[in-house]
Amino acid sequence: MSYVITQNCCKDASCVSVCPVNCIAPVPGQDAFVTEPMLYVDPRACIDCGACADACPVDAIVPADTLTGAQQRYERINAEHFAAQPVASTTDGPLFRAWDRPHFDWSLPSDFAGLDVAVVGTGPAGLYAAELLLLHTRSTVTLIDRLPTPGGLIRYGVAPDHPGTKRIGETFARLYTHPRVRMRLGTEVGDGTDGSLTPDDLAARHDAVIYAVGASVGRRLGLPGESLPGSLTGPEAVGWYNGHPDVAADAVRLDRPRAVVVGTGNVALDVARILTAAPGSLAGTAIAGHALAGLRDSALHEVVLLARRGPDTAAYTAPELLALRERPDVELVVDDHDPAVAATIDAAPSRSHAALLAGVARRRVDHAAEPRPGRRIVLRFHTTVERYLGEGRVEGVRLADGTDVLAGSVVTAIGYHGRGVPGLPFDDAAGTVPHDGGRIAGVPGAYAVGWWKRGSSGGIGDNRADAAETVRTLLDDAVAGRLPGRSRRAGRFSRTR
Repeated sequence: MSYVITQNCCKDASCVSVCPVNCIAPVPGQDAFVTEPMLYVDPRACIDCGACADACPVDAIVPADTLTGAQQRYERINAEHFAAQPVASTTDGPLFRAWDRPHFDWSLPSDFAGLDVAVVGTGPAGLYAAELLLLHTRSTVTLIDRLPTPGGLIRYGVAPDHPGTKRIGETFARLYTHPRVRMRLGTEVGDGTDGSLTPDDLAARHDAVIYAVGASVGRRLGLPGESLPGSLTGPEAVGWYNGHPDVAADAVRLDRPRAVVVGTGNVALDVARILTAAPGSLAGTAIAGHALAGLRDSALHEVVLLARRGPDTAAYTAPELLALRERPDVELVVDDHDPAVAATIDAAPSRSHAALLAGVARRRVDHAAEPRPGRRIVLRFHTTVERYLGEGRVEGVRLADGTDVLAGSVVTAIGYHGRGVPGLPFDDAAGTVPHDGGRIAGVPGAYAVGWWKRGSSGGIGDNRADAAETVRTLLDDAVAGRLPGRSRRAGRFSRTR
């Protein structure tokens, strides 16, 4: 019986490096690693050793014979990924997948003394970078974060009903007490006003600085009425239920029966799922107290997800949509307003995004009327928002076809955008910093990692390969003597928490 990777796979790929028979794919460096939403175990080659399960930081890998209910589908999902791929066999043993030629990412001179590196941001990208420096060199790392608690996206971006995914924070937490780690929390990096540090300050005190400041700004539609109370971005809604200190406790309005979420990515599904959850199911999770109290008093029981394109190009991943279908207490409905939507679903090839909606109820929904009783999530494809409705507060949206969707809250979950750091280059249109392999353009000794480097794509585990690229670039520069001179000796940070 093989092991199986299930829904909350974070693509950290720790499992890949410990598998003795090379039966987990895709691996970092392959194109499929970027496009696939999760990793898979080849049941033909798995020898049931359990090494992958021990290494997985989010408990996503389990023996196939322990799967129950809807989770049993992941045995088939894992097998289907490898169905068309050949394996090699021995004459008297199990099947084995072929190995690539060995390569070595970390090659440093034996007398390399290590560096003094600052990492700005304590989300997964920054912590993966710090972990690599601590593991492969004798470097000292100073973790800097503007918030009073570390964790970044893990603490404030993962939905509270995904405790397995949040568990990776426990893996990272061991870095906080590492003997070569210093921490400066509640410390802003900016233009030097109000006590903030500048990039020049950091450069003067460290051999190199890695910026892992993320993409915290939610994209907006830029439509009339979008500034009304009750209009939020995806990061604001996520921050509300995760207790982010920048988001007010009353930011999300739950006094109307319907809410609108613009977008169909995983963040949109997260928001819809939490807003329609039975409060009791979230008790005991990491949800913010004010959010749980708000849900207990909530009048909201329907969330409408609006997608500009069709079900074949929806942005959600298969595991998240499948999990939404499995909820027994929330009805999932496809709005049948456009016959082309049903035709796309019916003709969809297996394993496609549209095929995930086969069997989901279809119904013509009157969005201007009071929602039907019961908790419900409605997917409405081929829909363009024209403007917001309301005067003193949001009352819904008007669509390009003249349809009004009445709602008390509207969330635009259409992507995250980075913001510039004073003193460093920044591409406002892309929301990223110009770089070469993580090396920030025109600023020797400054590096980028994570969403600020590549844009808001990929999940937690994708940052591991991203961090490895940046750290390799940094170490190459150090060995080649390309890091600027060190004038930080007189102003070294103290060890504070």
